[in-house]
Amino acid sequence: MINSIEVPTWKQQRNFHRNIPLVITTIPSLRSQPGLYSRHMKRVLDIVLAVAAIIILSPFLLFIALAIKLDSPGPVLYVQRRLGRDGKVFSFYKFRSMYNDQDHTAEHRKFAQEFINGRYPATDNGHGRLIFKPPGDRNSITRVGQFLRKASLDELPQLINVIKGEMSLVGPRPNMDYELEFYKEWHKRRLAALPGLTGLSQVRGRSRLRFDEIAELDIQYIENASFWLDMEIILRTIPALLSGDGAG
Repeated sequence: MINSIEVPTWKQQRNFHRNIPLVITTIPSLRSQPGLYSRHMKRVLDIVLAVAAIIILSPFLLFIALAIKLDSPGPVLYVQRRLGRDGKVFSFYKFRSMYNDQDHTAEHRKFAQEFINGRYPATDNGHGRLIFKPPGDRNSITRVGQFLRKASLDELPQLINVIKGEMSLVGPRPNMDYELEFYKEWHKRRLAALPGLTGLSQVRGRSRLRFDEIAELDIQYIENASFWLDMEIILRTIPALLSGDGAG
């Protein structure tokens, strides 16, 4: 359960992204005020846990990389442009799950516009659960990729993003860089924190949530960030992944 805390005065930061004026509302005290979960303490936790995870999982990561190379030609990693803290764009890493010559940017862009504006209909995931996912083409996903996506193992290379300081273990999940142009003004408040490998929306429904619900959970997390909340989300992520709850 998220404990309620007093939220301090907001401030605004202005910059530009793809010539789009970007005003991000931030909470100064969550980054610097003693007694709250500071950015520095969170950063230390991120590095320690991410490095430990890579060391422990290294044989498994090498096995996945080998399986990808043997399954289809192309690079092991797939790199995308994603939105980071304060709207800064960074290179986001995933294990490649599609054939190398596939490009679904146009389809995803259309989906993102409809989904963020609350107009995209939910679809059945095949197990009686309604989810919000772009249609996609199963023929474009490799055999290994289907397994990686189902178990969310394609996300593991983001541990590198965490070590580089571009992401945190816990925070809002990062959107594609072009999705910013579809944001409502209040959605931009979710950009006040580093994006996360997991977050509240990942343990509260994942793809079963509308974008407004995801943004509300992200802002709720930012306003209530704490060590114990991060630990709770990390621990709850494991059974959520194993159960496939809310997965596409």
